[in-house]
Amino acid sequence: MVLTVARIFMSPVFLLVYLYYERMGVPLVVLPWLLIGLLSLTELSDLFDGFLARKRNQVTDLGKVLDPMADSIFRLSVLLTFTQGIIQLPILLVCAFFYRDSMISTLRTICAMRGVTLAARLSGKIKAGFQAVTAFVILILMIPYSLGMLSLESLRSVSFYSVLIAAVYTVFSGFEYVVSNFSFIKRALLKESVSDTAQDTAAQNVSN
Repeated sequence: MVLTVARIFMSPVFLLVYLYYERMGVPLVVLPWLLIGLLSLTELSDLFDGFLARKRNQVTDLGKVLDPMADSIFRLSVLLTFTQGIIQLPILLVCAFFYRDSMISTLRTICAMRGVTLAARLSGKIKAGFQAVTAFVILILMIPYSLGMLSLESLRSVSFYSVLIAAVYTVFSGFEYVVSNFSFIKRALLKESVSDTAQDTAAQNVSN
């Protein structure tokens, strides 16, 4: 749980370093390496967190909800960060990630509140891997850019198409998640509907 929360707090650190590296006195040639270190630390903490939870048999329903939410918050923050500064990704492209993760997080939270847990899907894990690899690709490309070996135009072009591929798969994984968990989602919604009907009936009986 501690590592999960720590990943959330790493988001603003990444953003601040990327946007304000000059004010912090960080040379451009050092910036990519520093960001790669922050990204690696966060991704490794995710793997270590999951490993510890399984090893100690501490996989809980709360953890199943919070862990993907923490991952989503960090990765979305990284992509949103890239809409500014050097990379300049189109904000509309990043919205595909935001809307997909917001929809799935909302569904997971609503279902959890009604006693139905929606487990993570393989497509979601692949989606997360795509996003992580895309972020690493962009940061790695910033290394030759910082050394004057890659033009800004080329850096932005490759970054755009890399994120576009990840965005397409992200949207697909969202549809796959809903379709695969449709029966559980339906059960959670029907459970609430039945509960509301029972309460309304009880209220009518009391009033009568």
